[in-house]
Amino acid sequence: MSKKITVILAEDEPALGQIIKENLETRDFIVYLAKDGEQAIQLYQKHDPKLLVLDVMMPKKDGFTVAKEIRSSDDAIPIIFLTAKSQTQDVVEGFSIGGNDYLKKPFSMEELIVRMHNLLHRTGLQKESELIQIGQYTFDFPKQLLVFDNESQPLTHREAHLLFHLTKNKNQILDRSLILKKLWGDDDFFNARSMDVFITKLRKKLKKDESIQIINVRGYGYKLTY
Repeated sequence: MSKKITVILAEDEPALGQIIKENLETRDFIVYLAKDGEQAIQLYQKHDPKLLVLDVMMPKKDGFTVAKEIRSSDDAIPIIFLTAKSQTQDVVEGFSIGGNDYLKKPFSMEELIVRMHNLLHRTGLQKESELIQIGQYTFDFPKQLLVFDNESQPLTHREAHLLFHLTKNKNQILDRSLILKKLWGDDDFFNARSMDVFITKLRKKLKKDESIQIINVRGYGYKLTY
């Protein structure tokens, strides 16, 4: 039996959203349906999905706004936009803010499912081969390992994901609130203190290369430099 894949579907037309949800659930997807952009972000933060399917025109926050917010802390998750628009400018904007694919309404469920599987396959291959060089360390994100001079040390799931986001924002500030919501689900005081502990643990695990620093930018977040 294949492992089910978690997807966030954001569609403000209730009937269409339910049809897409039910069809995807017959194809080994777990689907959380959002009726607007704000709910889409909440579901994303709560359920750690593998793919986003976002309607462009939605109340509260449109699909492009949702994608921009998510891309600020997650540049890996595949995003497919659904739209009734066909203007070239809309397509260009969708890709420029980090969309991976674009499907114009009306569309067939088969086409949507094929595109979803293609994106998931492509992303999976990238993750499997992703070795990130951090100074003299090699970071194997899929295996959650840090390697220094042929010696490996394991990372916890949260340590690995926190370090992954730091590397993807190398020399830039990783927004404290966004990463707390992404990895901890909430940016309250206790989770913030927990993240500080994880940052300290990562500093210790990277201390063999003195060029590597995780800088606390007070009031904003953290910055990885090397």
